[in-house]
Amino acid sequence: MANVDARGLQCPQPVILTKKALEGIEAGEVLTIVDNVTARENLIRLASNLNCEYAVEEKEGCYYVTLKKAAKSEEKKANDDFVIVVTSDKLGVGESELGKLLMKTYTYTLTETKPYPKAVIFINSGVKLVVEGSESLENIKKLQDIGVEIISCGTCLDFYNIKDKLKAGIVGNMYTIVEYMHTAAKVINIS
Repeated sequence: MANVDARGLQCPQPVILTKKALEGIEAGEVLTIVDNVTARENLIRLASNLNCEYAVEEKEGCYYVTLKKAAKSEEKKANDDFVIVVTSDKLGVGESELGKLLMKTYTYTLTETKPYPKAVIFINSGVKLVVEGSESLENIKKLQDIGVEIISCGTCLDFYNIKDKLKAGIVGNMYTIVEYMHTAAKVINIS
């Protein structure tokens, strides 16, 4: 078993080190020790993205996250999954009021149309859709309840000073966003 001691490291370092350790083995387990909830959650998402089994144990204020990589013959078949990247709080170019209405309609239609995306990622002004007061928030929460992962760019939330108003999904970092985009069968950009 490979061990990664990532205590004291800020994200995305624990995820990057764990991924490198997994890439260095054909099959087996990697144990990563982290000391914060964000790193633990990011490692769980990494496991999900890489189709690894995982286990989490909490001891003495630290999280011990074990990821199990299967041999090639045992790996789960890749899904034909897709992610949607939303880069604006309005859909299309033109009148702002129309763009907001179109975005609300788009997010509603996502809740009613299968297959559902694996994740919807919000960046730039798109993060305004997942916060208190958003006209699309109800639809985005419904997507989350269905099982769609909702991820918002932490840097973007900070830029607009709205991180404390987040009402759906999780705060991600650029590594998480890139990882979702790289592992998806298809990426759809909405702006």
